[in-house]
Amino acid sequence: METKIRLVEVDYWNYDSLIDLKVKESQKGYVASNVYSLAEAYAAVASKGYALPFGIYLEDRPVGFLMIGYYPDLEYAKKAFGEEDEIPDYIPGSYLVWRFMIDQEYQGKGYGREAMRLALDYIRTKPCGNAECCWLSYEPENEVARNLYSSFGFEEKEKPKGWDEVPAVLKL
Repeated sequence: METKIRLVEVDYWNYDSLIDLKVKESQKGYVASNVYSLAEAYAAVASKGYALPFGIYLEDRPVGFLMIGYYPDLEYAKKAFGEEDEIPDYIPGSYLVWRFMIDQEYQGKGYGREAMRLALDYIRTKPCGNAECCWLSYEPENEVARNLYSSFGFEEKEKPKGWDEVPAVLKL
């Protein structure tokens, strides 16, 4: 099945339509809202950090949201996480699939799978700098996310002290 899914950088002309996208009521505990994610992206960039937000589009219609982060080194990771947090060894020098969601009306059509493929292709171009791996995390009860991510080769890691979500890592 060939879809016309594409990633579009968030800008002044599309952010509003991306804020309107919503997951199913039963999924709201799995992912932050897009407006919160965009605020986080702004704060990261304003703090000289890395956040790359994208709309996931089916042709010209927004159907999802994706945000990528980058942790160039341990010093940056400590600032992002906090000095007291445990920072697993795979985080410094890595990319993060920070947010990933498909609107409730477009789920179950393969758009998320295609968007993840495009996201990983983009990450492999190393747009912010070199990295050995890409990681993400998800709620332990989110089997749909677990199955999607593992199908791309993400391997679950032990939860660091203080984390609620399950981390998973993909070698680039």
